[in-house]
Amino acid sequence: MRKETSSLPKIIVLVGPTTSGKTDWGVKLAKKFDGEVISADSRQIYKYMNIGTAKPAGEWKYVGLRRVFHVEGVPHHLIDFLNPGKTFTAAEFRDRAIKHIKSITRAGAVPFVVGGTGLYVEALVSNYTIPRIPANKKLRESFEEKTPAELLALLGKLDPDTAASIDPHNKRRLIRALEVCILSGDQFSKQKKKGEPIFNVLKLGISVPREVLHERIDSRIDGMLTAGLLSEVQFLVKHRYGWNLPSMSGIGYRQFKSYLAGDCTLEQVITQLKKDTKKYAKRQATWFKRDKDIVWCSDIASAEAAVKKFLTS
Repeated sequence: MRKETSSLPKIIVLVGPTTSGKTDWGVKLAKKFDGEVISADSRQIYKYMNIGTAKPAGEWKYVGLRRVFHVEGVPHHLIDFLNPGKTFTAAEFRDRAIKHIKSITRAGAVPFVVGGTGLYVEALVSNYTIPRIPANKKLRESFEEKTPAELLALLGKLDPDTAASIDPHNKRRLIRALEVCILSGDQFSKQKKKGEPIFNVLKLGISVPREVLHERIDSRIDGMLTAGLLSEVQFLVKHRYGWNLPSMSGIGYRQFKSYLAGDCTLEQVITQLKKDTKKYAKRQATWFKRDKDIVWCSDIASAEAAVKKFLTS
């Protein structure tokens, strides 16, 4: 344990690629150690987007005067709360997560930060100061005319580090990275500044063989289609949530744009969705593997042992 963090409030962070089992492990660990979960998933924040984001089934309950989302009786925060037409930044996640952690700690419970959005986790754990560059409508409109490949090529010239780690098909994120680079005059990747540690953190990662992960991804997506993913996407489009929104540009939704326009078959959408999800899982794994502080666990028993040791030390 690092000397400078030993006296700080303790939090447990649980990460891993999509379908690795984070949601299930998070609930089980929170139940065992009297905890509450703070979701670090940039897709599950949205209301009405349940199937495509693999949002866990839950219900809203009043805790005092506040409504809190519960999954199997465990309070979950920063999930299912935002209108799909809104944006939510890593800086906003950091600020809200800190407030929830302080509230959970004051109540004598253990905060579990669970999710696969690496930038969210890093912003919180490293106490990043993130540039709050406002959106520029004219600049964004000029970028909308370009393809993701063209945007990625431009970003590669301005900020190679960000270009190497960003989702190359997520047009909205590509535009945002370019916007920050151009308006600030500096690389997006160099503007995140670490602050002093504010929490004593145990980072756990779920280790799953790639072939198992790919099987789970195929199975999950087949299940999503059976559960009504297409109807969910049609509902969102009907309610005028545009494809350029952060919510609709994510994996699980943007793949349906061509199908609804009549430009491809549903089978082609499914194939592309599975392919994109596997690429996303690979990017997540690459992101988290860079962090040498993460303790990787292949079973929940080892995760439980690590949490117990951390909380009692």
